[in-house]
Amino acid sequence: MLLSRAFAGVVGEWLGWRAPYLLAAGLVLTMATVLVFVAPRTVPSTRQRYDVLLGEALRLLRAERELRRSCFCQATIFGAFTAVWTGLALLLTGPTYGLGAHVVGAFALVNAATMLCTPLAGRWIDRRGPDPVNLVCMLAVLGSAVVLAGGTPGGAAGLVALVVGTLVLDVAMQSGMVANQVRIFALRPEARARLNTAYMTCAFLGGSIGSWWGVRAFAQFGWPGVCGLVAVFSAAALTRHLVR
Repeated sequence: MLLSRAFAGVVGEWLGWRAPYLLAAGLVLTMATVLVFVAPRTVPSTRQRYDVLLGEALRLLRAERELRRSCFCQATIFGAFTAVWTGLALLLTGPTYGLGAHVVGAFALVNAATMLCTPLAGRWIDRRGPDPVNLVCMLAVLGSAVVLAGGTPGGAAGLVALVVGTLVLDVAMQSGMVANQVRIFALRPEARARLNTAYMTCAFLGGSIGSWWGVRAFAQFGWPGVCGLVAVFSAAALTRHLVR
């Protein structure tokens, strides 16, 4: 994911913004074709129809309170994450910084530290459970909004604030996702795929809303508006986490 952001930034700078989408579509089509021939044949573990299995994910959402809590928390935190990365592209390529799309893509490589931090979060969850990790992650996202606001004036100091803020946000979002998945997989071990379907659907719905609101916040209030939106998202997640 990190490399793809950098690669898409370079391709978009050279060939225009449509080129990364066309290239991604071609790669997905190629991968699907290869999988038809190399994927092993499996025996379904259930006789239920696919639409029934999808409906089961909704029934699990209604039945499992902890699943709903985990879904809401991840949806809001991922919404904050996508709002930042949507607004960040507009900020870096705008008059404040005047950078190209390839720099926006390379900016994502800073978050490679996430690969080192997420396993540490997993070990912490093993020792203390998911709730303390979620709490720390939500507070970290709230703190990242303050740090990211330091990127408003521009300049070298602003870039440092953006680097540190996005790094904290990325680590917190990924670590919180691990904690949430540990919690929901313990609910019904025999239905982990359906639990994960409900969870990831809610997470990406939150991410879509975050991108949508992020653009509008930037258009109305500039970068401080995006940082304020991150604070609102994280405060909502924190409130839901604490009031159970």
